[in-house]
Amino acid sequence: MEQTNSKQTSERPVAIVTGGGKGIGAACCRALHEAGFTVGIHYRESRKPAEQVLSEIGSDGFLLQADLEDTAAIDAMVRQIKEQAGRVDVLVNNAGISINEPMLTMPITVFDAQRAVVRGAWYLTKRILRVLMFRRGSGRIINISSVVGHTGNAGQIPYTMEKAALDAMTKSLAKELAGRGILVNSVAPGFIDTEMTRALPEDIRNAIVANVPLGRMGGPEEVAEVVVFLAARGSYINGTVIHVNGGMYGG
Repeated sequence: MEQTNSKQTSERPVAIVTGGGKGIGAACCRALHEAGFTVGIHYRESRKPAEQVLSEIGSDGFLLQADLEDTAAIDAMVRQIKEQAGRVDVLVNNAGISINEPMLTMPITVFDAQRAVVRGAWYLTKRILRVLMFRRGSGRIINISSVVGHTGNAGQIPYTMEKAALDAMTKSLAKELAGRGILVNSVAPGFIDTEMTRALPEDIRNAIVANVPLGRMGGPEEVAEVVVFLAARGSYINGTVIHVNGGMYGG
């Protein structure tokens, strides 16, 4: 857990972004800050990228370190949020992993690792709700899923299952919490230009772009724009999956 003795005194609403140091998560942190939020930037191991995002945000941000596979670490992180920020208005469940391998050669450890992502998002959401949202009777939960949770993708069975599970959690939790004024939605990106997709061979990247009607990959900022809309506006949007994929899938 990130150690700190300083407490946020700003009256700005507070947003927590898991996996906030890189890619879509980092773009969400920046965009939420620009929209007027104090931002908790979560990371698991990659501290330097998270520190870079924090340096851009300044005093309206703080770091959170936790392995989201560890419930005790999540409990400690929630305690830190309570002590340092005193509230949570928006939780963005963005952290995830992607391990690609055909099913016939895939070890069960890969399946278990992907399943742990959903478990971590579920447990963190539960803790944030109980400690910092439920009694206030307001809040927004935004799950970052993926287009492949709807279309499927060869070699990514556990990953597609994980993302589909996040969307299912969104729809069920939205029904449970609507009466409390807490809105729950998913944002499902398509192929976004991030560190992960840049590592793909050029021929695979070209094949991906060929299937996108707009003819390009999306930018992390284009996903973050939708997250900010759901976080700050979207007051009659609940239990919905919003697709950000350049037209490759309509939902």
